[in-house]
Amino acid sequence: MIYDISQPVFEFVVFPGDPAPVGERIYELEKGDICNLTVFSMCAHNGTHVDAPYHFLEKGKKIGGIALEKFVGKAYVASAEGDVTADDAERILRVAAASVRGAEKRILIKGKANVSIGAARVFAEAGVDLIGNESQTVGPEEAPTEVHKVLLGADVVLLEGIRLGDVPDGAYYLNCAPLNLGEADGAPCRAVLVDL
Repeated sequence: MIYDISQPVFEFVVFPGDPAPVGERIYELEKGDICNLTVFSMCAHNGTHVDAPYHFLEKGKKIGGIALEKFVGKAYVASAEGDVTADDAERILRVAAASVRGAEKRILIKGKANVSIGAARVFAEAGVDLIGNESQTVGPEEAPTEVHKVLLGADVVLLEGIRLGDVPDGAYYLNCAPLNLGEADGAPCRAVLVDL
């Protein structure tokens, strides 16, 4: 089975203060135009997107410089609520590693949860490639900077704004390759999980 864990571009939740996406159809077949053609503008961090280290680190990698292997491979979905603690992170990594070899490299947190600074340090020290979550920011919405700096500073890619409501906990194959926006600090992506 394939699970689409992305938000539709023009229907998603926008992080407070970020601009909302805007779309416009400039050509329409029903008006006699040669084709339908849509133009749009959006923030690189709208909806389901990935953060590159450059988002919070002046000398961090930009989106075009991140190896695609970070975004594609085995992953583990783990339910959590509230603050994910260091102990929670250690347990998630143990369960993921025991499920399918390599699933512990990409952790997707299901539920209304924030990664605490302690959990961020555990994930960073474990050499995780990617942390994903359902919120529009991986850390607390009111103070996301420290968690971002710990994870991005360890080259952990962040996948934010995913939707895991219909996905059971367990191991999957993840593809969340971002648009190649080159020098940008992040990019939208179409994130999918496939049963192993």
